Amino acid sequence: MTNGGSSYSPRRDAAILIVDDAPANLSVLRKMMVEQGYQTFVATSGERAVQIARRVHPDLILLDVVMPGIDGLETCRQLKANPLTAGIPIIFMSAKNEAEDVVAGFDTGGVDYIGKPLRMAEVCARVRTQLQIRMNSETQQEQAERLRTIVNSMAEGLLIIEPDGRIQFTNPACDQYLGYAPNELASKTIFDLLNPLVAQEYLDYFGRYAANPETAHSHGTREVIIRHKFGTSVCMDLTLTPMFMRQPLFIGLLHDITHHKMSEDALQRAAMVDPLTKIANRRHFDGFLEKEWQRAMRSGSPLSLVVLDVDHFKLYNDSLGHAAGDVCLQQVAQAINAHALRATDLAARYGGEEFVLLFAETDADSALALAESIRCHVEALQLPHPRSITSPWITLSVGVATIYPHQMENTEALFVAADRAMYTAKESGRNQVQSSKSASPSTASEALKTAAL
Repeated sequence: MTNGGSSYSPRRDAAILIVDDAPANLSVLRKMMVEQGYQTFVATSGERAVQIARRVHPDLILLDVVMPGIDGLETCRQLKANPLTAGIPIIFMSAKNEAEDVVAGFDTGGVDYIGKPLRMAEVCARVRTQLQIRMNSETQQEQAERLRTIVNSMAEGLLIIEPDGRIQFTNPACDQYLGYAPNELASKTIFDLLNPLVAQEYLDYFGRYAANPETAHSHGTREVIIRHKFGTSVCMDLTLTPMFMRQPLFIGLLHDITHHKMSEDALQRAAMVDPLTKIANRRHFDGFLEKEWQRAMRSGSPLSLVVLDVDHFKLYNDSLGHAAGDVCLQQVAQAINAHALRATDLAARYGGEEFVLLFAETDADSALALAESIRCHVEALQLPHPRSITSPWITLSVGVATIYPHQMENTEALFVAADRAMYTAKESGRNQVQSSKSASPSTASEALKTAAL
């Protein structure tokens, strides 16, 4: 028998349970369902139908309404009350075709209601339709379950966010990253997780997208700091993608980059440290000086630079070797660095045996005293220097310059003044501190011009 040109192809393993107390009806229906390619079971009472349904889990039940014992409506209620059989679609068959009878069938849980006498072509069509609906529903459920498994197994955190910033859903990875129990983040908002300015930026984007989805661009990925439930901060990449369904929703993907950031920070720190002496290198110092220069220019406070050079260091290397020279520089560097006590102080190896030390918010007299303290500290190390004509120990020639930064000046003026003072110390016999007279920007400018001649 054909299906009347329908493109529906019956599931060969689809099982139909026919329930009717009239043997003639059972025989005709059973023959028809077998011809359609269905596996067919029959029952002549409601009680027997419930037993068979629990055992074989048919894909569809054709159920007579008027039967001895429990009728079709009560049979349906019992089937729907059992989780094992609640999902089986039931088509009622009955000669009771009044409106209230049909409504009662649907209210009880039936998916269709066929009046008797039965028209077999109609029965077959309705069976096909309900099996197709069930198959589609099962496919959708399988897809939803597959998607749920994928979401719950993701290493990335996933959030579904509503246009008002409220969090609708989070997956287990998101909960684990942020320290929350399952479903605990639902109903919280992005303001509970993000810096208020960042959260407001996202909220503004949500509003623009909801108002005009066609023109709003995707927000893409950005690095954010998210508050953990217990107050700590977690560094993450947040990728935001709009999803317009019945209402605009936004899918957020969180990727934990804490370890990456720690490695990145370690690399950045390594790039700013002199590998031999383990204090700041020239690159770090130049950046630090520029920031402190700008800050001093805004506040009108003095900035002092100390330039230090190890006396006769080439002779030291020539007599004791480069390995000993490296150890010497390491010890001198640590002695110098011990005097950079504030966050606004920085000691650095500037090149070869030359060191620099920046003191922010430090006037000329204080800087001179600090420089003398460093010189004494290094001399007190009593690092032997056999070929020095200045002292039996390693010593420093030190230059100090102080300036009040001005927009017409730059950091080079400060360096020129400190360098000149350091060379004056060398020319005056070494192992001493000399201070430039650059207490004002104009004096530093004069030093810069003189050095250029």
